[in-house]
Order: sequence, then C-alpha cells, then structure tokens
Amino acid sequence: MFSTIVVGTDGSDTAKSAVAIAAHIARQNASTLHLVAVSRATAGVGGGGLASGAPIGDDGLSMLAAERMLEAAALELADIETVTYAGTGSPATVIVRRADELGADLIVVGSKGMQGTRRILGSVPNGVAHNASCHVLIAKTA
Repeated sequence: MFSTIVVGTDGSDTAKSAVAIAAHIARQNASTLHLVAVSRATAGVGGGGLASGAPIGDDGLSMLAAERMLEAAALELADIETVTYAGTGSPATVIVRRADELGADLIVVGSKGMQGTRRILGSVPNGVAHNASCHVLIAKTA
C-alpha cells in the first residue's frame, strides 16, 4: 500500500518513536523509508552554527548535527531500504516539500506540539497535516 514513506526526525525521544512507527510500516510494506532532518538556520551563519557543527538554538540542529543524527538512525534501520535527507528551513515545509519531490505515499511525524501554546502558534505535525498532498500519520509520541 505504501511504497515511499517520509518521516521527520530531530533525534529526540519523541521523534525516535515516530521513526520506529514509520519503520514498522515500511517493513510491513517493503517500503523505502526516507528520514528527514531539518536545520533551521541558513548556510554561512557566523558565531558557530553550520560551519562549526554547533547547535543552533534550542529548537534546531546544525546541518552537520542533522547529517550525523541521520547516519546513526539509518544504521539502526539496516533491514530497511533507508535514504537520508538533511534540509534547511521550516521543518514542516521541508518535510512536505521532500515528500512531494519523492511522490511519497505517507508522511509520519510525531505528535509533539499538538497541545498547548504550540498548537495555537503552529507545530510541525499541524503544518504537515495541513499542507501534505499524501497520507499523514501523526504518531502519538507526546
């Protein structure tokens, strides 16, 4: 039923739960699993940032950190055809854009941010659900 699955991850425990659910679905369907991580900063940020691999604030990964985290996650999923992608920008936008580029059948994201202030101000799962052109599974992770 699903041949191409995209899952967003930031390496957090809740994201790891979403990846585990996406991996389970990928195994059941012999799907390719695309792991997507997003850095919120743009290239060339001074004072650390992308060039040094240092974290960018509390809510974002550096590009280097994103790539390393994706490599580690892919190693844990050696029994599944896995492709990694590190992008820059708004996480929801990057995840949806990548899914569109791939012609994905399913996007899996964790439920973090679906309650409280973030629900009102906008969250990754909310942004993905409202903009995806394919099925979306919001995994209960928070």
